[in-house]
Amino acid sequence: MNPPPVRQARSALSLWGERAIEWIIRLCGISAVIFVFSIFLFVFLEGAPLIPDLNWIQVIFSPEWYPTSRSNVRYGVGAMIIGTLSVTGLAMLFAVPFGLGAAVFVSEFCGGRLKETLKVVIEMLAAIPSIVWGFIGLSVMNHLIQTWLPAPVGLNLFNAALLLALMSVPIIVSIGEDALKAVPDSYREAALALGATRWQTVYRVLLPAARNGLLAAVLLGVGRAIGETMAVLMATGHAVNIPTSLFDPIRTLTATIAAELGETAVGSPHYRMLFLIGLMLFSITFVVNLLADLAVRGVRRQ
Repeated sequence: MNPPPVRQARSALSLWGERAIEWIIRLCGISAVIFVFSIFLFVFLEGAPLIPDLNWIQVIFSPEWYPTSRSNVRYGVGAMIIGTLSVTGLAMLFAVPFGLGAAVFVSEFCGGRLKETLKVVIEMLAAIPSIVWGFIGLSVMNHLIQTWLPAPVGLNLFNAALLLALMSVPIIVSIGEDALKAVPDSYREAALALGATRWQTVYRVLLPAARNGLLAAVLLGVGRAIGETMAVLMATGHAVNIPTSLFDPIRTLTATIAAELGETAVGSPHYRMLFLIGLMLFSITFVVNLLADLAVRGVRRQ
């Protein structure tokens, strides 16, 4: 038997250890907020000196981007905003049905070696660097689009959207499968006991039960597409243009920052404008996350 002072000392050490671990966990949770706020503050401070000098209506809605003009400098990013949203929307139009369908197949209709093989292949797709996807769009998709589709230029909105869809699908499949697997087996057993087929079980039971996770999978895919840089830089044609068809070249906000930041003088108006474009990307992602949060809350209430 340990004497009472020894037991008390061990109890005090255990209490202090638990408190230390608790504070470490809290710090880890708060650190994500601190890092995001720090990045936002850095980008804002770099672009802030140019804010009073801009006509923001012209900046947001004008398609004229001439930041190096000697006589008439124009910082219109309207075409780039439309290009970013259009390529992301078209990519999700391709990726969401395919990704959710693949998640359902891997989770509910596939088993054994085939399931493990598909999961490995999907994870390998997620591991391919974006620059490799850009080379595929530049060398392979460019030629195929010009050969088989009525497109004068192969580097366009359609090319980049296909690449972004392929890059977003692994995220949607992985998280969507986890969401479907999280549905209790009692739901499946109850549906089968009522005489439902496997497709009816998926459509009427599993998809409604896993809709929060599936929505999160789709939104993470959207975030992957919006933030992509090198693939869209190489596959869109990089032309400041408001697209009127699927085969028009475009330019995105991320590609503009990547292409021009290294060529600008530090502290110049062009340099600061590129940081303001980064703030616009922050704003777009914030709106996407806000809409996602509202959608998830609405789904939970139902």
